[in-house]
Amino acid sequence: MARPVVAIVGRPNVGKSTIFNRLIGDRLAIVEDKPGVTRDRIYGNAEWNGKQFSVIDTGGIEIDGEDMILKSIRIQAELAIEEADVIVFMCDAKAGLTQSDEEVAQILFRSGKPVLLAINKVDNMKRAEDIYEFYSLGFGDPIGISGSHGTGIGDLLDEVVDALPELTEEEYDEDVIKVALIGRPNVGKSSLVNAILGEERVIVSDIAGTTRDAIDTPFEKDGQRYVLIDTAGMRKRGKVYETTEKYSVMRAMRAIERADVVLVLINGEEGIIEQDKHIAGYAYEAGKASLFVVNKWDVVEKDDKTMQHFQNKIRDHFLFMTYAPVVFLSALTKQRLQKLLPVVKHVAEQHSLRIQTHLLNDVVSDAVAINPPPTDKGKRLRINYATQVAVKPPTMVVFVNDPELMHFSYERYLENKIRAAFNFEGTPIRIFTRRKSDES
Repeated sequence: MARPVVAIVGRPNVGKSTIFNRLIGDRLAIVEDKPGVTRDRIYGNAEWNGKQFSVIDTGGIEIDGEDMILKSIRIQAELAIEEADVIVFMCDAKAGLTQSDEEVAQILFRSGKPVLLAINKVDNMKRAEDIYEFYSLGFGDPIGISGSHGTGIGDLLDEVVDALPELTEEEYDEDVIKVALIGRPNVGKSSLVNAILGEERVIVSDIAGTTRDAIDTPFEKDGQRYVLIDTAGMRKRGKVYETTEKYSVMRAMRAIERADVVLVLINGEEGIIEQDKHIAGYAYEAGKASLFVVNKWDVVEKDDKTMQHFQNKIRDHFLFMTYAPVVFLSALTKQRLQKLLPVVKHVAEQHSLRIQTHLLNDVVSDAVAINPPPTDKGKRLRINYATQVAVKPPTMVVFVNDPELMHFSYERYLENKIRAAFNFEGTPIRIFTRRKSDES
């Protein structure tokens, strides 16, 4: 289910990132600290009063080109307007109302989106009185908050969840595989969508997705039904978005949330850059089945070792996704395109795979016999048994005598043994450790 999106907008230095961190706080989904997963976030998930939503920190967007504050503000505000369901417009009580604030207000006012006015740095009674001048911006009652002290955040969140829309999900049958294409600009996402659909020529219909920037396109191939989730909105407005690479992460997150399988596109001609790791990291953290698609392979100068060398580079750069298969193709010439959908179907099946408890425990017992857990301060981890509690992604709970004794390296060892026994290609595996007495 796609979450509604809340964007934090405002001129530089009003404390957007501090409030962003306050909002997502420890409500951010717990992610294992695996090597290679990027931690540079402009997008996080939050929950308040039972409502879940995503938060965009526009302060995290770096703008290339001329160092013009107003130009930067305008681009950030436009990005937020395009993406958000609710906008939190932040100003600074300490600095007072500025011309830049009024500039942002004009942009937001024209958007027609719900806008909540939050005045940060209200750290004392004197500052509390300073918020009244912001009434002139025309967004109703300003909400005084303090990012440093945490005051007023609850009031702000109450207003945010009241303004959130109720999103309805397009319903698909269980056997339909929802596929999202993600990647930085100019890797060929649109070309690949067109190539897949042009090749099959069995488009059922174009359905407007639950988010205004996605188009769901169902089609069928070899008896299997698919839905392509294409972030069509990326093609709307040209240069504003081309100058902001991190914007692609926002688009990707909306598509990832709704997908079963995520295709991480890489430009074979340009090679791997840091932004590719950012985007792939979100697919991993969302627990989605994934594969790497190296596009534009037709223009790469090759010998008999080129493909293996490129695959080795992917493994080196994406240490946290060694389970993801790699497909090399050209959307333009349709070279090797026929290899893609069988791999998509395979990883979707692995993502939904459920292992019987006795088989899982046989593997875990053998793993422990081969390599017993090390001792820690005289105590040894004792594994009682394991069970699979969920699919999409496959999630295991291991019951032990003391969860504190489960070292990260031994958990990784168990994961590798489980993968070796049951494959699970293309999907992350989640392993949680619980005390035997916690079982209920």
